[in-house]
Amino acid sequence: MHRKGRTALVLALVAVVGMAFRVSWNALRDIANAVGADATAATLYPFVVDGLMALALVATLVLADRDRTFALRVLGAYTGASLVLNYVHGLVPELHGRTVDWGRLADWDPANWALVLLATSLPVGSIYFGSDLVAKVLHHRPTPSTDQDESPQVTVNRLTSDLRESTPEPPTAATELPAAESADPAPAIEPMESTPTRAVAAVVHAPRRSTGRVPESARARRPNRTPDQLLAEARELTVDWSDEALTAEAIRKAVRTSSANGRTLRDALKAERAERDADGPEEAAA
Repeated sequence: MHRKGRTALVLALVAVVGMAFRVSWNALRDIANAVGADATAATLYPFVVDGLMALALVATLVLADRDRTFALRVLGAYTGASLVLNYVHGLVPELHGRTVDWGRLADWDPANWALVLLATSLPVGSIYFGSDLVAKVLHHRPTPSTDQDESPQVTVNRLTSDLRESTPEPPTAATELPAAESADPAPAIEPMESTPTRAVAAVVHAPRRSTGRVPESARARRPNRTPDQLLAEARELTVDWSDEALTAEAIRKAVRTSSANGRTLRDALKAERAERDADGPEEAAA
């Protein structure tokens, strides 16, 4: 809805509420006269009841959670009380047009006592509930929106993680990679943890927005090695290893290859060691 339409709607609402208040004001004034209020008090009595209803409505629009529930209850209670008093005013013709004379609100004594108690307790309730609602509104702090800027520490943390993902690894000289190695992704090398990295990692991660895909030209190129080159490199790195340390996971980390290649290299190296150990006694016997 455009601005002029909203303005017209608000003005129409104000007009309707004003006319409704005038109708209710007549009934509440006569009720106040009937319970013993003087002319000035009877004139102000409708503002006590219907005025608190307007205040509770504004508080309902401002407050949240339990405070909003409290404002809704006050609004409902005073709306019901005003409805009851207007209804009684319509049922008792003797109340119409009275200005000072005291009268009964109902012929049955218990009903009359209850209605007098309701009419006389509303001003006291307006003081209590109105003060409480105004205090809640003045001390209310709106919840910060999720669209606000993030804290500098969280921003630094996010930028650091983005830098780690987008920075390519330095290419190494290598030849073609066999199909078995290209099928499994090479594991990422865990960087050494430094003091700034630990400080940034301690910060709670906020939801990070997507930065888009990394261009092909910026991606790291994995080394392409043949099975013979992998075996030669693994043989050179594990020459001083014991048989217990010769595991597929250790070889995979040392050679920087896939898990399948790590198992293949482990079996090949153990087979070479077993063959070498078997040839050793025969040469000694010869």
